[in-house]
Amino acid sequence: MIISGDRQIGTLEIQERIARAASGFKALGVRDGAPVGLMLRNDFAFFEASSAAAMLGSPVVPINWHLKAEEVAYILADSGAQALVCHADLLPQIKDGLPKRLPLLVVSTPPEIAEVFGVSPDLACVPDGFLDWDVWRDGHAPSRDAPGRASPMFYTSGTTGRPKGVRRLPMQPEQMVAAERVSAITYGVKPNEDQVILMNGPMYHSAPNSYGMLAFRHGCTIVLEPRFDPEDLLQLIERHKVTHMHMVPTMFVRLLRLPDEVKTRYDLSSLRFVVHGAASCPVPVKQAMIAWWGPVVHEYFGSTETGIPVWHSAQEALAKPGTVGRAIEGGIVKIFGPNGESCGVNEIGEIFMRQTAIPDFDYHRKTGAREEAGREGLISVGDVGYLDEDGYLFLCDRKRDMVISGGVNIYPAEIENTLIGMDGVRDCAVFGIPDEEFGERLMACIEPDTGVTLMPKDVQDYLRKRLANFKVPKDIEFLDALPREASGKIFKRKLRDPYWESRTAS
Repeated sequence: MIISGDRQIGTLEIQERIARAASGFKALGVRDGAPVGLMLRNDFAFFEASSAAAMLGSPVVPINWHLKAEEVAYILADSGAQALVCHADLLPQIKDGLPKRLPLLVVSTPPEIAEVFGVSPDLACVPDGFLDWDVWRDGHAPSRDAPGRASPMFYTSGTTGRPKGVRRLPMQPEQMVAAERVSAITYGVKPNEDQVILMNGPMYHSAPNSYGMLAFRHGCTIVLEPRFDPEDLLQLIERHKVTHMHMVPTMFVRLLRLPDEVKTRYDLSSLRFVVHGAASCPVPVKQAMIAWWGPVVHEYFGSTETGIPVWHSAQEALAKPGTVGRAIEGGIVKIFGPNGESCGVNEIGEIFMRQTAIPDFDYHRKTGAREEAGREGLISVGDVGYLDEDGYLFLCDRKRDMVISGGVNIYPAEIENTLIGMDGVRDCAVFGIPDEEFGERLMACIEPDTGVTLMPKDVQDYLRKRLANFKVPKDIEFLDALPREASGKIFKRKLRDPYWESRTAS
């Protein structure tokens, strides 16, 4: 069963919908691994479309619903998507960039989602002239084909600013068994158990997606929170007797800020397994959550490319403050120095890892990019850290400039590449600075053209028209000249380091 607001759908009904949607996709020509784009919030249709495409052996391409027309158009073109399923209220921000011949299936925005996002009734309805997902789906007979399986293709940005599609190789039978065991360890979700899963993170992200779809395949009751709100989360836990959740540290911060009388108002005794990841969690925050919720708060470390090779329990977090865990079944973690040498115990270097229980991957249409990011078959996403004498991994820094804000990966190169096109901007540098709630927030330092006066609001308005709002820097500073290395490249570290010195000293 899936529950969202006052709506709910049973297993038999949603399986019928999936079979009909699979027939519909097949009629559209979706076959032989052709991808299907999804620009949906967490809703019944997300599970329907994902499972229907998988029946045909086709991956879905979950698209961040904050993205704008140009960004979505690139992903659709690069992935070769043969159809797009989109919520009605998201259509206005992307329709001008959609390929003209791409089949577009529009899902009515349900009341509970419309309410929390302030969507007007007219925008929540499927516009005239567009295919209504429900009507289109139910117009096809259920597929009788044997169910297939395909991993989603997630787009993850790189230092060049253009996102790359991570496409998994086919899963072998022996990997399916191993993957189930690893999922039971990392997520605590198991088949044939009485589990109630609360989904509060967007399933366009790889970890919430794998978490939610795993729970769906195992027949768990799934409760969808349309948009994270700390007290609403507590209410849902009590109302539905939630047992399992996937979270990010920013949610912990907001929960801990609730008044004590609110924290103690709700019965949270049903919680059995809460796992978090996506960003490092400050030690005091982690310890405060364990003190409040008990030893049910666990953590994993991984990426879209690597899967989850590292995990640890609440008890391990208390014994090893600051760790992100150690290698679990199928997980391999190695630390390499700048010249490719293996690092010893407590020696800092670049982190390479992989979860072998899941298939390896290729970057879609990016020949050689997989090899460039790897060493000894392992993958680096630019993190720097060390392994202690017990094999526990600790993070120190990020080799590349990626910013993680509220658990969301943001790549400054993409923002810089857009900003440099603004009239009056001679050069710019975007980087992360400390933020109490989100861990990091974006800062932009801009060198204007001679004689040009720019205002922060002008810059932010320019970027909002071209990029998702979460990629727009909150802090903007104008400098007569940006610091540069001998090569002429902007010396970004000189701009960034002063903001982090106090954090490092503490």
